[in-house]
Amino acid sequence: MTDRHTHHKSLMVPLRAAMYDFDKDSVCAALAEISAPDAVFRLCYPFGDTAGSEAHFDTAYAGLLTAWPDLERRDYIVMAGPDEHGADWVGCGGYYTGTFTGPWLDIPPTGHQVTMRFHEFYRFENDQVVEMQALWDIPEVMMQAGAWPMAPSLGREWHVPGPATQDGLVLGPYDATRGQATCQHIIDMLEHLKKHPAQGGPKVMELERFWHPRMNWYGPSGIGTGRGISGFRNWHQIPFLNGMPDRGQYVEDITYHFFGDGDYAGVTGWPDMIQSVTHDGWMGIAPSGKRITMRSLDFWRVENGKIRENWVLVDLLDAYAQLGVDVFARLREFNKARNMGRIEIPDGMS
Repeated sequence: MTDRHTHHKSLMVPLRAAMYDFDKDSVCAALAEISAPDAVFRLCYPFGDTAGSEAHFDTAYAGLLTAWPDLERRDYIVMAGPDEHGADWVGCGGYYTGTFTGPWLDIPPTGHQVTMRFHEFYRFENDQVVEMQALWDIPEVMMQAGAWPMAPSLGREWHVPGPATQDGLVLGPYDATRGQATCQHIIDMLEHLKKHPAQGGPKVMELERFWHPRMNWYGPSGIGTGRGISGFRNWHQIPFLNGMPDRGQYVEDITYHFFGDGDYAGVTGWPDMIQSVTHDGWMGIAPSGKRITMRSLDFWRVENGKIRENWVLVDLLDAYAQLGVDVFARLREFNKARNMGRIEIPDGMS
């Protein structure tokens, strides 16, 4: 008999297949089949929450499919497991791709192939999705269009790869002991991260104990990728803590969901972080002293007892909005002279 976590991953196969050869009717049918009638779909800024699969398609996919008519979904991580509260999750990570021939969210089309990373977590009850949490890397699309209107990233911006081990589509049967061990390594690491700066200098985090020396930290566009502890510290953590040193002090107001599957772990909190932008500010934003929440959906891969890869998506557009910065208004001003019409590309064969 198939265990329930392997079964839940199998239930995702028709939806993922429909989105690979993206067709509205087949995707809508697959969404309706897998979703409870009152399923809640929690999406990144500017989309918000919707109820029911039909509203979810109209909100999330209808405009994207118009802009990228050959839309295609590619998953490089599909893992599942129970969280500490007894709920069952499937985590999917990958990217959407297509030819950007029409404007989307006021981002000007390029006429070229474009990619957008996604992390999507699905909570199952009685073989149906009752909740979905999704972060799409919309700033990545803005950057590929030459239309990012905010501060440049400190880290490396590129097409973030899937797992180096090519085993992100985790097969069954589910190994509860192994999944829990991976999860616990991540939980212990995060507990040590929160010790700095409140309890001492960087050494209290014991980064070498938890992270592989050749680790890759794949941050969201707007922050970028850092390699090794030095890359993680310099291109993400140091500026992050300089701007928000009270990080980790409000965990009692957050409900985390950790789940592990083999060498992979996922976590969500929706939100995952609460902190105040003070001191040096962050990402070019002046410090306002305002406390904000941050949504993050993360995947980790553990190799020989240490974290080798960490995929991180943060709803940066929502963070900007909470701080009173309308990124889309800046986008429209930034691109007033751009062509926002549909691009027709000849096939070159006639």
